[in-house]
Amino acid sequence: MNFTKKAVLAATTTIAGSAFATFAMADSYVIGITQNNVGVDSYQTTYERAFIAAAEANDDVEVVVLDAGGDVARQIAQMEDLIQQEVDAIIIWPTNGEAVIPAVRKAHQAGIPVIVTNSNIAEQGFDFVASFSGPDNITQGSRSAEIMCDKFKDMGIEDEARVVQISGQPGYTTAIERQQGFDERLPEVCPNVTLVETQPGDWNREKSQQVMEAFLVKYDDIDGVYAGDDNMGVGALNAARAAGREGIIFVGATNFSVGYEAMEAGEYWGSIYQSPVDDAEAALKTALDVLNGEDVPFLNYFDTPKITQDNMDEFTKPVF
Repeated sequence: MNFTKKAVLAATTTIAGSAFATFAMADSYVIGITQNNVGVDSYQTTYERAFIAAAEANDDVEVVVLDAGGDVARQIAQMEDLIQQEVDAIIIWPTNGEAVIPAVRKAHQAGIPVIVTNSNIAEQGFDFVASFSGPDNITQGSRSAEIMCDKFKDMGIEDEARVVQISGQPGYTTAIERQQGFDERLPEVCPNVTLVETQPGDWNREKSQQVMEAFLVKYDDIDGVYAGDDNMGVGALNAARAAGREGIIFVGATNFSVGYEAMEAGEYWGSIYQSPVDDAEAALKTALDVLNGEDVPFLNYFDTPKITQDNMDEFTKPVF
């Protein structure tokens, strides 16, 4: 595809992404995006709003905004639709890092550059991707392990502490990488801390509360909980509150407003600060840079620093 050709198609979509409208534009790009599951948490909802706002602020771009609703088959069909529409670039927030590879390859073969956002696809698909825009999830997991270890050392329990982990959705690259970062880093910084068990919370607060309830029944001694994001972490916190289990250290890997509030209340120790607005704006900018022939790194990370009760006054409360 000639990336400098005049875009002839644009679309107006609902979140479901079913309504397409065609009209002519001059000297602009049409960029399609298929998201993971906007309804699953407030991070993705905020991301979508920020992405649309960034596109509306740029006169040189029209966007086709689609949402897979967490359904891999639906996302693959949306990729097919975007390819048929001959958009200039596609941004994909993968529902599953391996299952979407054939669709990404098909876009690549059609000459449409693909930018992966937020959660990368599996490595065997890297040859078909122009760039990944998002956080370094392994680093996030590693930093969460450091936050937890530092707290255990302050408490003097680094040689005996026991930790349970609530991971994200199985098969989802972000979940895999955040768990990997935590699992690898924790024994490096706190070799005597025991990671007792890991169970998925599927990015869902209610499910994570149920997982934590089961942990609390199964284990009399839990000193720390690591959750793949604060949405799940607060679900675990709610279970501990209801069970009267005090003194557990809760650490997440993406700071939500509910996590920030729990930190203010002294019930939740720390997390990783990640802005969905930065995430969305970075994805759109990466796509435009690729289309404009800029030198874009394959792994185009934005920074996600540690946030704890000790330094949270340096950060504004998340809007999601």
